[in-house]
Amino acid sequence: MQFAVIGLGRFGAKLATSIFERGGEVMAIDIDPEAVDEVKDHVSQAVLCDCTNEKAMRELGVQDLDVAIVAVGDNIETSIMVTAILKRLGVHRILSRSLSKMQGQILTEVGAHEIFSLEEQMGEQIADRLISPHIIESIKLSSGHSLIEIEPPAAFLGKSLKELSLRATYGVNVIAIKSKKPGINEKGENIVKVVLNDLPSPDEKITTNDILVLVGRDEKIRLISDLDTKED
Repeated sequence: MQFAVIGLGRFGAKLATSIFERGGEVMAIDIDPEAVDEVKDHVSQAVLCDCTNEKAMRELGVQDLDVAIVAVGDNIETSIMVTAILKRLGVHRILSRSLSKMQGQILTEVGAHEIFSLEEQMGEQIADRLISPHIIESIKLSSGHSLIEIEPPAAFLGKSLKELSLRATYGVNVIAIKSKKPGINEKGENIVKVVLNDLPSPDEKITTNDILVLVGRDEKIRLISDLDTKED
C-alpha cells in the first residue's frame, strides 16, 4: 500500500519510518527542511512541501495514494486545512491526529475518515494497524512481544489447531479463540454474540467466524499478519 504522512514532528517521523519498516511505500511531507532531511533515508520519498498549498499537494500526486495521515496536531488550523484539502483531492482514506474531542469533531466534518489521538496510540501501533488491517487489536506486552486479535488467514480455514501447529510453524501461541455466534436477545431480535473459548482444543477447526488471540514475538506475529486473510 502507498501512504502519505504529512507532518514530520516526533510522532509523524516515527509513524512514517515505522510504516516503511513494515513494508509500506511512504511519501513523507513537511515544510521544514530539517525534518525532511531526518527521514529521507528511512522512507520511500521525503518531500519538502507546504501541505496547505492545494496545487502543490495535487502536483505531488497525494490523491493517488491509498492512505493519507495528517500527523500535524499542535497547529489546529493547519491540521484542519490539510484535512480539507485531502478531502477535496479525493484521497481514499484520511486519518487525522486530534488533540481534543472538539478538534476531532471538526476534522471529521471537514473530511477525515478516522481520528486518532497521540495520547492513546503511538506511531508504531498505528503503523501496525495500517499495514495489517486484519489485526483487530494489538497490545504490547514487553519489548519485542505482543498479544493480538486477528482474523484467520485463508490458509488456516477448515484446519484444526493441531494441523496448523502454530507454535512449531510460526513460533506463536494461540491462547484463545473468539467465535461469532448467531443469537436472540431478550426482545426477540436476531443478534451476533461473541463467545470466548479460552481453552481451545487441538481439534478445534478454524472458521470464517473466528478471531484468533495470539501471543508471541513481533517478528513471528508479523509472519502470520502478512498471510492473505479470508477477505483477500
